[in-house]
Amino acid sequence: MTPWTLHLLRHGAPALPGRLMGRTDCGSTPEGIAACVARAAGLDIEHIVSSDLQRARHAAAAIADAGRIWPAIDPRWRELDFGAWDGLAPDEVESGAMLRFWEDPDANPPPGGERWSELVARVSAAIAALEPSPTLVVTHGGAIRAALHLLCGFGQHKLWAFDLPYAALVSLRVWPGEKPSAQISGLVT
Repeated sequence: MTPWTLHLLRHGAPALPGRLMGRTDCGSTPEGIAACVARAAGLDIEHIVSSDLQRARHAAAAIADAGRIWPAIDPRWRELDFGAWDGLAPDEVESGAMLRFWEDPDANPPPGGERWSELVARVSAAIAALEPSPTLVVTHGGAIRAALHLLCGFGQHKLWAFDLPYAALVSLRVWPGEKPSAQISGLVT
């Protein structure tokens, strides 16, 4: 099996910083979009895929305008849905509930929100739909962590050890198959 390259780019800084933004659909700042364009410059890609949320979609479109392939939109690359907490600052959520969520987001999802396992299943389906050729996905921190869990086998708690600031780029060498696997070949923050 021939490996292929998958680049996962987190969207740029959002216009509403410091919030739990799963399904909240706000755009990125102009500086955030420019940071994504700069980060993607020079990548050898054949496909661009983006979450359908503005903060990812606008960055993908700007990358395409810089001479790339037009992005396909796939809502499976969205951030975890924070339910009733969506759009709130973390300190606006009861601290015990937030702590329980971070300790075990599958057993303690946000009220009306998504479980970690639901995000993982969604991202797994999105990965399976990708062409096995050099691809850039413009997405969100949670979706990147879910992809690392699926492709590299990192446990959910180990994933918080990765600092994924806005416009961070994780590059993977992916081996296709019934259960694809990957090796991290680059991390630029």
